[in-house]
Amino acid sequence: MTERIPAVDTLGIGTDRPPPPRFAYDRHTWKEIAHLLANLPSSLVGFTYVVTVLFLGAGLTVTVIGLPVLAFGLLGARQLGKFERMRARGLLGVRVDEPSPLPFRGRGGFFGWLWMALKDPVGWRTVLYELMRLPWSIITFTLMLTSLFVLWPVLPFLARGLANADRAMVRALLSPSDELEQRIAELESDRGVVVDTAAADLRRIERDLHDGAQARLVNLAMGLGLAKEKLLEGQADETVAAMVDEAHGEVKLALQELRDLARGIHPAVLTDRGLDAALSSVGARCTVPVKVTADLPARPAAAIEGIAYFTVSELLQNVSKHSGARSASVDVWRSENRLLIQVWDDGRGGASLDGGTGMAGLADRLGAVDGLFVIDSPVGGPTTITAELPWRDRTE
Repeated sequence: MTERIPAVDTLGIGTDRPPPPRFAYDRHTWKEIAHLLANLPSSLVGFTYVVTVLFLGAGLTVTVIGLPVLAFGLLGARQLGKFERMRARGLLGVRVDEPSPLPFRGRGGFFGWLWMALKDPVGWRTVLYELMRLPWSIITFTLMLTSLFVLWPVLPFLARGLANADRAMVRALLSPSDELEQRIAELESDRGVVVDTAAADLRRIERDLHDGAQARLVNLAMGLGLAKEKLLEGQADETVAAMVDEAHGEVKLALQELRDLARGIHPAVLTDRGLDAALSSVGARCTVPVKVTADLPARPAAAIEGIAYFTVSELLQNVSKHSGARSASVDVWRSENRLLIQVWDDGRGGASLDGGTGMAGLADRLGAVDGLFVIDSPVGGPTTITAELPWRDRTE
């Protein structure tokens, strides 16, 4: 099963690792020395700020302004953390993402804002960071200043050890709230994708109704109206019969277009018989011979089942239109709490997310529900596309 690779701090991996310390000073060593010497003035400002905010906010809690003062102080602590992250990136090479802003909008007015600011973990961890930094900064400043004159031969090694401790403090206290913060950012992005996808689907349905079935029904009404006028005039001849026959043909075409549109929204066979039968029906309509294998112990949730169906349907349309394949296969199975789909064809290959065949839209649709979309399509083929969806049990 393909795994989502989480965003991690890459310090110490590959090119982000500073070179080993050596007796001849290099720019990395000088940056670390500058960071350690700047710790003291920076920590004095931060320590003074957080102590003032904490004591002032705690002292005024007996009044109505105590909690708002503390809330504003925590928001200011976020800015201190932002400055320290910038300083660590510039001088220590620590790659730490910025935390997500607090989502104040639509949170219950002033009291909702107050409660969210007071329980902000980023602000409180910055306060703890600034409280711990003052004694540490005094130690680092004293050691660096003394070593510049007394221990300069081993200063690079000493600076590296102290800087590594600083790197650990920044990663531990100033980074986002680990998986929770990253998950919030992913969900915010996925929500936008879901909204855009739903809007695009509604526009497609409206366009198909307007240009297809609606136009045919208008023609049908006009034709029947003319036939009715001729019948009232007593002209029951071959002209009226031809007009009725034409109207009958329009009815059949309109019904077929409505059936196709309904199948595009949610096919009846998927609702009635499940994913296996629905995918077999899609494979039968493909211009390339398709072998469908579905090994599912039970039916997943309706939403997951629908996404899986439309993913396979879109991929098989691409096989028909673009692959030049002679055969294809679709395999669907469950692995633990994931639903896996694999579509293979022996065509010319070269499929990609930016190839203009709707692959990027499929990847966005799957990503919006915490799924994955992986393409393996070397030029010359074959093409193997793997889609992965979260498994949710079906509730009747």
